[in-house]
Amino acid sequence: MADYYETLEISRNATAEEIKKAYRKKALQFHPDKNPGDAEAEKRFKDVSEAYEVLSDDKKRQLYDRYGKEGVMGAAGAGAGGMHGFSSMEEALRTFMGAFGMGGGGGGGESIFDFFGGGGGGADFGGGEGRRGARQGASKRMNLTISFEEAAKGVEKEMVITNYVTCTNCQGRGANSPNGIKTCTKCSGRGQVYEQRGFFNMAMTCPTCHGEGKMITDPCTKCQGRGVTKEKQHVKVPIPAGVDSGMRLKMSGYGDAGQSGGPPGDLYVFITVEPHELFEREGNDILLDLPISFTEAALGCKKDVPSLFNHSCRITIPEGTQNGKTFRVSGEGFPNVHGRGKGDLLVRIFVETPSGLTERQRELLQEFSTLESPSNMPKRKGFVDKIKEFFSGQ
Repeated sequence: MADYYETLEISRNATAEEIKKAYRKKALQFHPDKNPGDAEAEKRFKDVSEAYEVLSDDKKRQLYDRYGKEGVMGAAGAGAGGMHGFSSMEEALRTFMGAFGMGGGGGGGESIFDFFGGGGGGADFGGGEGRRGARQGASKRMNLTISFEEAAKGVEKEMVITNYVTCTNCQGRGANSPNGIKTCTKCSGRGQVYEQRGFFNMAMTCPTCHGEGKMITDPCTKCQGRGVTKEKQHVKVPIPAGVDSGMRLKMSGYGDAGQSGGPPGDLYVFITVEPHELFEREGNDILLDLPISFTEAALGCKKDVPSLFNHSCRITIPEGTQNGKTFRVSGEGFPNVHGRGKGDLLVRIFVETPSGLTERQRELLQEFSTLESPSNMPKRKGFVDKIKEFFSGQ
């Protein structure tokens, strides 16, 4: 068995109250009636009971802190079997009950789970008021694909969803009239029934009313007693400008109807933005590759480039512009989805090398090549100089 403090997951300077709180949590988790047929859970239950018996007793705790388990076992006496000498599961349970000041006698004693449930009827494992109280309806998820332009400008989309909505015939009661709802006779409206199991008085969800505490004797003819009906609804979803793929929009109250007066769930819309044939997105910036000719790059020119916002933008390309040069057009990108400004349009130059030359074009280019000088291509000259330097150092 591990260290007692590790078993209860507490520090070595834990207070008595912290020890008791940790033990209650572990004992409830590994209790045999919650884990029927689970040998490992039964072992863990015995371990936490053993750890609590030592650490809750000041004298035993002092011996354990000073000498470890052997010190505690020696003090208990070999004939008693020490802390490892539980003769049966019942003995471990008596230790559990005694630790909380409870009678360990016959099966009519107080239920140990009164400590966990907070009242004199056992713990609430999903039934009772917690079950019968108002419950929020289920939330829904839907996927929505929009175009690149719609993401940039914002759009309103209409979606068709199928939800459980409050029955209009019975207003969610599940019965044709208030008189059609009766208190459950098996659990007397508590939503729980109790069963004696050896030393324990176990609380369980009432099998007759399924924890509701009431029975519908005159079911609604429209919803058959469920209180909700399934209906298709048309929902208008406002998509803000600047959304991107993977973003999620929350539509509060557009999920399934709640139960017993609880609020409806929510609708979560997951966005996918289709790619564009011209533009790419980089954050809130838009990237456009602009092809220009060799002569336009050499001599310079002006170009009108498209924008997503129904107009064109003119940019000036200076002479000698190199391939890959990027020009920025301020404010022509995506709006920030939170309303904090806009991105830019980034125009990246792609210089095309002419192909399919005519004889005249070829003659002119050959003549031009004889007139070229290093000053026309400074990057090439610098590269050649570095190559020569590299090989001279070999």
